[in-house]
Amino acid sequence: MLEFQNIVDAEAKPVMPESHHSVFSGDCLDVLNHKIPAQSVDLVFTSPPYADQRKSTYGGIHPDNYVTWFLPRAEAIKRALKPSGSFVLNIKEKALKGERHPYVLNLILGMKEQGWLWTEEYIWHKKNSYPGKWPNRFRDSWERLLHFTKSRKFKMNQEAVMIPTGDWAERRLRNLSETDKTRDLSKSKNGFGKRVSNWVGRDFVYPTNVLHLATECSYKRHPATFPIQLPSWFIELFTDPGDMVLDPYAGSGTTSVAAKRLNRNSLAIEIQKDFCAIIKERLSHE
Repeated sequence: MLEFQNIVDAEAKPVMPESHHSVFSGDCLDVLNHKIPAQSVDLVFTSPPYADQRKSTYGGIHPDNYVTWFLPRAEAIKRALKPSGSFVLNIKEKALKGERHPYVLNLILGMKEQGWLWTEEYIWHKKNSYPGKWPNRFRDSWERLLHFTKSRKFKMNQEAVMIPTGDWAERRLRNLSETDKTRDLSKSKNGFGKRVSNWVGRDFVYPTNVLHLATECSYKRHPATFPIQLPSWFIELFTDPGDMVLDPYAGSGTTSVAAKRLNRNSLAIEIQKDFCAIIKERLSHE
């Protein structure tokens, strides 16, 4: 089922929509505070407009003002998130006057003051990024995915994102030495060690915190669409089937589409009505 709501009554009592996939048209700050019940969301995955980006679509926020602009929205997200939930924020610093602006780092510190735990940082490596050169830097080929939680105990299904061990295991594990059967400390004396025999019989292993995904190449009628594999990976990692996934900056609705494909429920908030129509259309075809 799909439900579309145009937010016109900000004082209405918040009631979770009965449909499995709902699209809210309005400013996410108003919707989060007045339409989404407290502690009702399992995962928030979103990519808000970056500083000074998408000015023609979303107006653009100067880097110096970004933290002040976003913190009330982070507080509203915190209210909506379950204690066991996760908030994954896709964001990237920009260069200003020849140097990287620290607004992302300042935002992390501001959110920690709100009570968020900065639990982890994932990196999205854009493996199809084109080469480029500026006077003092090269083209970006990665973006941050900041993982925030409300508590140290949160839902995480690590087994859901395991990857094949790889061909190296057959060669490496064929003839184990005596050293391979013990915890062999690094010769550099850095405190790290490994037991190679632990890999025997394993078909799958845990991934790293670097995701190698190509950027979205097909046009989704939105200027900043990320690949569906990106939200899908985090949805599988941090939610179970039937859980609620929220994207407060939904754009063309890729997060909601990913949630529907993975049998999760979804809430999409988008301030541009034209994009809301696109989200509805995409969901109806799933």
